[in-house]
Amino acid sequence: RQGSDRSDRSDRSDGREGREGRGDAARPGRPGGAGSPPESRMLTRIRALLAKAEATGFPEEAEALSAKAQELMARHSVDEALLAAGAPSPEAPVGCRIGVEAPYEQTKAVLLDAVASANHCRAVWNEALGFSTVVGFASDLEAVELLYTSLLVQATTAMTKAEAAQRAGGRKRTKTFRQSFLAAYAHRVGTRLSEVAETQVTGDLLPVLASREAAVTERLDRLFPETTTTRLRGVSDLAGWEEGVRAADEARVGRRPRLP
Repeated sequence: RQGSDRSDRSDRSDGREGREGRGDAARPGRPGGAGSPPESRMLTRIRALLAKAEATGFPEEAEALSAKAQELMARHSVDEALLAAGAPSPEAPVGCRIGVEAPYEQTKAVLLDAVASANHCRAVWNEALGFSTVVGFASDLEAVELLYTSLLVQATTAMTKAEAAQRAGGRKRTKTFRQSFLAAYAHRVGTRLSEVAETQVTGDLLPVLASREAAVTERLDRLFPETTTTRLRGVSDLAGWEEGVRAADEARVGRRPRLP
């Protein structure tokens, strides 16, 4: 199962670069293993928040609901780390495939990477097969899939509205506008999600989380021993980039001030 895999592990300096690698593909589908009842309740709450975020017509409310969902995901991940520290288990990182479909698949892969990174996972994109392999602990993988799917819906809705406004002003460069919008959205959302996740981590947890992330990296490197950075194509529309940043910055993240 060798192949050329393009990773969405992007350079966070501008959100426009990714990596390409070669390695064994992980198994398809959702992460295995039945969750405990507390985990199921937490995921149910997260799913409900994201459903509300998708349904609302108000960008600020959607961003606030998404931020709350990320906060719950981060808290859940910390709880899992505490359990692992107190009673080590044989659980190891696993990989699952999440579809990344055309059009604008590169920027969608970057968005998935942003969500994965904020939730202690890593992602590698296989452009030819139309999916990313996300590697992490099972308790984090399902949360990643939930949030990515929801944010993609929200990004598409915001992009459509922004594009309509651009067309009303006489613009016609639809493809480059959309590509730039989604790239900016993914980059900015990644920053915001990471900040939310960091608020849930205290100093005494850092060694535990570092150990888990090292295990994830080791598993990823075994699956994909070769990676190469590749640059996103078509991210050249300034208006699209600015609208994407604006869409990702619509609301405050928790109690933090609006990003500069």
